[in-house]
Amino acid sequence: MVEVRDFREMGEALGDACAVLRSNAAIAGLGAPVPTCPDWAVRDLVSHQGLVHRWTAAYLSRRRPEPDAIVLAEADAAPDLLDWFDEGMVEVLNAIANAPADLDVKFFLPDAPPPRDAWLRRQVHETTMHAIDAMAARLGRPPHADELWITPDLAADGVDEMLTGFVVRRRPGTSLPRNQTVLFSATDVDRGWLVRFTHDGAATTRVEADEPADETVTGMARDLYLSVWNRGSGAEASDPAFWDDWAEHVRVTWS
Repeated sequence: MVEVRDFREMGEALGDACAVLRSNAAIAGLGAPVPTCPDWAVRDLVSHQGLVHRWTAAYLSRRRPEPDAIVLAEADAAPDLLDWFDEGMVEVLNAIANAPADLDVKFFLPDAPPPRDAWLRRQVHETTMHAIDAMAARLGRPPHADELWITPDLAADGVDEMLTGFVVRRRPGTSLPRNQTVLFSATDVDRGWLVRFTHDGAATTRVEADEPADETVTGMARDLYLSVWNRGSGAEASDPAFWDDWAEHVRVTWS
């Protein structure tokens, strides 16, 4: 069963990720390329994350979200894009803080916490990944796991969201192309996930000990976090071609 993390702690994690994204974007400059998102400059990254924050704030507040094109046009017209980003950050933090614990809205991933916590968790990892992208823009390369600010426990939670949520959605482009079992192990926090990939999709089981598998992927939680979200390959796979397959077939996009 999915762990429901402390609400205040996750709210602080979202605020931290927003601060890291903003500060790195400011240092890199809005025109800087984003190595981890090759088609984007920092301007695109900030606009996208501001869009997601505004969409989520509206949804949790039971308002109709503005069409993406309108929000992105507002971003383009903003006198200061980072100030515009801040406004969206405040919106989403307030919407989450004001949402009741028993908020009755839909959430799109399986095996998730209750909706309020699930949407907060989604925003934490969405914003954290894009903060990592902003770091990459500042550094001119993907950041290493030991350069991240997040705790191993939070990183493992992001691995869990990917493997038990996105990977099992059984949509084209989110599963590996062949039948196999893969054991993912976060060695520093003693957490593991056994994923069974088939031609019909995937199923994930949380495990506490080594399990037989066709492939194994091991690493510290932050390395595994970067690897499963296609921001690095520090986690070690038993098959040298595994991460190439993963990058090609397991992708999360805004739609």
